[in-house]
Amino acid sequence: MKNLLILGAGTAGTMMLNKLYKELDKEEWKVTIVDQYKTHYYQPGFLFIPFGIYNKQDVTKPKYDFFPAGVEVIFSPIDKIVGEENKVYLDGGKVLNYDYLIIATGTQTRPSETTGLKDKLWYKDIFDFYTIEGALALHQRLKNFEGGDLVMCIPELPYKCPVAPIEFVCLAEAYFAKRGIRDKVNITYVTLMSGAFTKPVASKMLGELLEEKNIKVVPDFYLEHVDNENKKIVSYDEREIPFDILTIVPVNMGSDMIERSGLGDDMNYVKTNKFTLQSEQFENIFVIGDAANIPTSKAGSVAHFAGEILMENLLAAMEGRALPAKFDGHANCYIETGYGKGALIDFNYDTEPLPGTFPLPGIGPFGLLKNTKMNHYGKVLFRWIYWHILIKGKELPIEADMTMAGKQRV
Repeated sequence: MKNLLILGAGTAGTMMLNKLYKELDKEEWKVTIVDQYKTHYYQPGFLFIPFGIYNKQDVTKPKYDFFPAGVEVIFSPIDKIVGEENKVYLDGGKVLNYDYLIIATGTQTRPSETTGLKDKLWYKDIFDFYTIEGALALHQRLKNFEGGDLVMCIPELPYKCPVAPIEFVCLAEAYFAKRGIRDKVNITYVTLMSGAFTKPVASKMLGELLEEKNIKVVPDFYLEHVDNENKKIVSYDEREIPFDILTIVPVNMGSDMIERSGLGDDMNYVKTNKFTLQSEQFENIFVIGDAANIPTSKAGSVAHFAGEILMENLLAAMEGRALPAKFDGHANCYIETGYGKGALIDFNYDTEPLPGTFPLPGIGPFGLLKNTKMNHYGKVLFRWIYWHILIKGKELPIEADMTMAGKQRV
């Protein structure tokens, strides 16, 4: 028997497990998946928990619900990968051999990387919403908030779901308006980027949206430390922004196991060929999702589109053929903007988000770089699509490659 080993049973790893298990000859291939945790989280749903839109039950299911029968499942921390020997060492000394390896270990928040962040105000007045614990604690704090300075800070790139901080301040604005205290809350969006987003056309549209909502944008702010005593954030050039509540995207990094294995960059993301999704160091190692250092968004849509490419290339590699498929960096993100509306962006390595319609040219039903109710429905529907289609490895009627059909050049 040959061994296919998948490390990580989050969105990307579970999706690839289901896709490949259908394709591989069960008499020829043994498939094993390894993960440290038994609970699967619908991470895009964390954003809605602080505002009472979702609760913990809406975003959690057992990982076993999504594993096909016949797969070997191992719940264990991973010590390291030894690529030269085709071996993975688990904590406790167990060794797994592989013929092909898929790394899908994702990215994790590292609040301790920022001076003063995980201090006495952590989960009291300072919160992330990228973990279930942070989102739940922030929900309790917002319920009792009667006014003051709410600051959203992005201190480092890259991070999961690049549009989530914009969504957070838009939802916060609508939440405070509904509670009748919007005039008592100052909302400030603080970012190290030069605008609201990384891509110029989208940044302009989203910046104007925040301005309409009276949300102040502070660009080019490189966070140096958080001052817990005086409740302010301080940049490297000594600018200071006070807060009553600070929401923050903690520094994101790949797994420490990647560093121990010698496969990563300085942020522990696996050095990956951005077109073939193959490790730059070992031909029989492939990478999917947030674990890769490819220059596109760390988002579920990227894992979905990349998954089509990875499956084609991995099956070719197993048969000794040249890798036929190239990933174009396709990303597709719904942006919740509050009041039952949303925006949508669609882009890849070479093409920034442009206005137009999606997925059908001229028909939509979704509008690119438009703030519409239909886009909001797309975001809401995605949770059902995620649980029932995406991580089960089923086909969606959207091409892996980005198309210019329906887009308007700016």
